Amino acid sequence: MTIQKKYSALKDYIASLESVAVAFSGGVDSTLLLKVSHDVLGDKAIAVTLSSDLFPHRELDEAKNFCAENNITQIIFHVDELAIEGFAQNPKNRCYLCKKELFTKILLAAKEHNISHVIEGSNLDDLGDYRPGLKAIDELGVKSPLRFAKLTKSDIRELSRELGLKTWEKPSFACLASRFVYGETITPEKLIMVEHAESFLLNLGFKQMRVRIHGDIARIEILPEDFERVINLRTKIYDTLKDLGFSYVTLDLRGYRTGSMNETLIRP
Repeated sequence: MTIQKKYSALKDYIASLESVAVAFSGGVDSTLLLKVSHDVLGDKAIAVTLSSDLFPHRELDEAKNFCAENNITQIIFHVDELAIEGFAQNPKNRCYLCKKELFTKILLAAKEHNISHVIEGSNLDDLGDYRPGLKAIDELGVKSPLRFAKLTKSDIRELSRELGLKTWEKPSFACLASRFVYGETITPEKLIMVEHAESFLLNLGFKQMRVRIHGDIARIEILPEDFERVINLRTKIYDTLKDLGFSYVTLDLRGYRTGSMNETLIRP
């Protein structure tokens, strides 16, 4: 199926839903989904954005700006994922626990605004990794139009570019809890350490990277082509992350990849 046929299928599917609340983070996927939903349904498409310690303030600001620039109604409410029973202990089903709680709240918000469906931005590529959150989404009846239209990440970036969305080349992002090795307690203090470490690297010009936390160790994942630059800046990077609270700072020689914490899981 060509990308244009997938795009047409996406628009037709969204039109069939009549009114939607888009779970909107400001990332590549949810921005395209919100843009198309608003193009198709107008004011019957609204955005629901969560303010949380698991997402950097810059992400919330970008989401707000997008909705303001496009005259899209946006509902914002704060959530405390660390208060979800079992979440802070970071079990293997952490994402399931979180998505079940958050989307239950989003569904209630949609009902209060007389919106028929809640939709979210997972894409076809997400089916190839360990994603327990998708189980919660399916259980709650939340729709996934990008998956329905068989859109991959590269498709989404290409359509975003064609539609003039600034996010078409935005680095992929996942919540800060994904930086913690399974079983390590997630605390507000460690979330701040990770957020500030990644913001520091972004300010240095590194676009696609992660700072994974293993106790008091920071494991930096960065694109292999950026290795030499990291080495050249190693003293500055080490000193800054040391000041943030890390005792050791390491570079992952395999480089950046999504879901690296899932590599430790034993799958059936």
